[in-house]
Amino acid sequence: MSGRLRLVIFDVDGTLVDSQHDILAAMHEGFAAVGEVAPARETILGIVGLSLDVAVARLAPHLPEAARREIVEGYKSAYMKLRAGQAVATSSPFYPQARETLDALRAVPELLLGVATGKSARGLTKLLEGHALDGYFVTRQVADHHPSKPHPAMLHAALAETGVAPQDAVMVGDTSYDMEMARAAGIAGIGVTWGYHRADALDGAARLVDDFGQLAAALMDDWGMWR
Repeated sequence: MSGRLRLVIFDVDGTLVDSQHDILAAMHEGFAAVGEVAPARETILGIVGLSLDVAVARLAPHLPEAARREIVEGYKSAYMKLRAGQAVATSSPFYPQARETLDALRAVPELLLGVATGKSARGLTKLLEGHALDGYFVTRQVADHHPSKPHPAMLHAALAETGVAPQDAVMVGDTSYDMEMARAAGIAGIGVTWGYHRADALDGAARLVDDFGQLAAALMDDWGMWR
């Protein structure tokens, strides 16, 4: 690998961890708080990755803003209760080979790891602590500080914080929002097919991978890693 720095930015939900159980349960509770029935599972998973307020607005465009705010607060409360009731490894388990791949990437001196997620800072911190990932990600971009995906602000901030050029970075994610965000930031997008959006929705990806082993191989091909 050449001496210049490279940056791999990961989405979280649907990419590194499978948190759909808690997401679905919390959304159902949020809608129940305003006397509404939550949308279908596929519809809810289709908005994962968006900032919560934007996601709820898409799920409930027929409701007044005050009701949508109540759903958001109900979701947050329910999600934290669910998370408190069980270990992170149970509520948001790693996808197969995710941890091993992160460990291998972290061991490459010229390679930096980052996160760009629709989670809040508090939610991301709890997840990283629960999976013992403190110190893995040198840049952590969350919904609290940026417009929702697919706006490229998160990626612009990640590049600015690390000093890495767009051509030396990739965004790894499972949704069309991730791929659109990457394209808007001038970064290559690698779409993963095990997440919450169908593979045919990731048409903006530079390439698709079906497991973490393929992701490692793709980075090796592109950047000559571990050679």
